[in-house]
Amino acid sequence: MQQVVDLEGSPQFQALPITLVSISIDPTPQLAEAVAESGVISPLLYDKDGKVTAAYGADQWAMPSGEPGHTFILVGRDGMVKWIRDYGAPQNGGLMYVSPSDLIPELEAALDE
Repeated sequence: MQQVVDLEGSPQFQALPITLVSISIDPTPQLAEAVAESGVISPLLYDKDGKVTAAYGADQWAMPSGEPGHTFILVGRDGMVKWIRDYGAPQNGGLMYVSPSDLIPELEAALDE
């Protein structure tokens, strides 16, 4: 949840024409508890069956347990994926946190394409 908190608190991220939405397979009570503890204000969606994760192709980086990794997806106004990057998969370093200062330049470059 710290990832979302830090993105919400980043003036550089907030200046981008991006709406932050987190998608999780964690049950709604867990998500509600995490939101209450962290103060997250952006939408969190419960992907109970993993259908959203699969629709965007993020399931290709699932962990051995089948859980999604830490994937960022930039979707354009047309609904098409403009940029996708997974950080959580072992083959991509297994990161479960990406500094906004590392993520923002990648997003800005994708927005310029």
